[in-house]
Amino acid sequence: MKNPRILTEGALMLAIFAVLTLITVYIPVIGIVSSLVLIFPVLYFASRYALRTSLILLVGSILISFIMGSILAIPLAIIYGTTGVVMGWFIKEKKSKISLLIASGFTLLINLVIQYVVSIIFFDFDFINDMIKILEKSFDQSSELMKSLGQTPDPKVIDQMNSYLDMIGVLTPSLFLMMAFINAIIIIWVNFPILRRLGVETPKFKPFREWQLPKSFLWYYLIILILSIVLQPEKGDYSFWALQNLSYVLQVLMIVQGFSFIYYFAYIKKWPKGIVILLTILSLPLLPIIRILGIIDLGFDLRQRLQRKS
Repeated sequence: MKNPRILTEGALMLAIFAVLTLITVYIPVIGIVSSLVLIFPVLYFASRYALRTSLILLVGSILISFIMGSILAIPLAIIYGTTGVVMGWFIKEKKSKISLLIASGFTLLINLVIQYVVSIIFFDFDFINDMIKILEKSFDQSSELMKSLGQTPDPKVIDQMNSYLDMIGVLTPSLFLMMAFINAIIIIWVNFPILRRLGVETPKFKPFREWQLPKSFLWYYLIILILSIVLQPEKGDYSFWALQNLSYVLQVLMIVQGFSFIYYFAYIKKWPKGIVILLTILSLPLLPIIRILGIIDLGFDLRQRLQRKS
């Protein structure tokens, strides 16, 4: 970075990154807000300059985070720094927003998995296992309280709760995947408008009502469903673990497809936004129905039928 302008801008971005890191680590409430824009200094710099220069800034951000925020800040710097470089490079190369989302989502996923493994190996800290233990303890305490009040807990409820707790461990890969992509979407939603205000041209998504999965996803869903019924793998088997995670991810995608159809239907009928938001909130307890709606939309082209009627 011999160019004085690049040096000056790089130093400014490092200073902003250091301040945001300190706020995120040491000020709990405000830190939640600052974490949403922690990626911005690296993202902005990487969207304007060469990849090699951005990697130098990434190394600098990790070092300055360690100096300013101690070892606790290093995971944050690595996660948001690497994701900022990837996002910025995709913006600079004018890639599509879908490819940018996929790349940044998998960058976050890799970071999460690596840091999860590191926390288990070096610090003997498994936050998922600890969370399951906390939930088990809370449920046991609730059962004991009911018994002390002369009430007998329903065995079906106990079995169902134990099943849910077991599934949390099984679905850990899917939960990591969901966390990574939700985080990527939030980063894009918060930071891209700021980039555009500063003159950086960013790709844009289609409106949510136009989001549609490829029809092949419906076949994937049916294949996984049939395999689960035919094979009936036992808990603990690799096939059980794989099928459960694939099924969970595909179910979430079908729910997204279902909500997208609802928004498309509301757009065709010209419903006010307030009604659409209220309908979305009311639909949250009815996710299985939304998933079925997404499957029907994907399989029977409901949107094309609505277009012809309109």
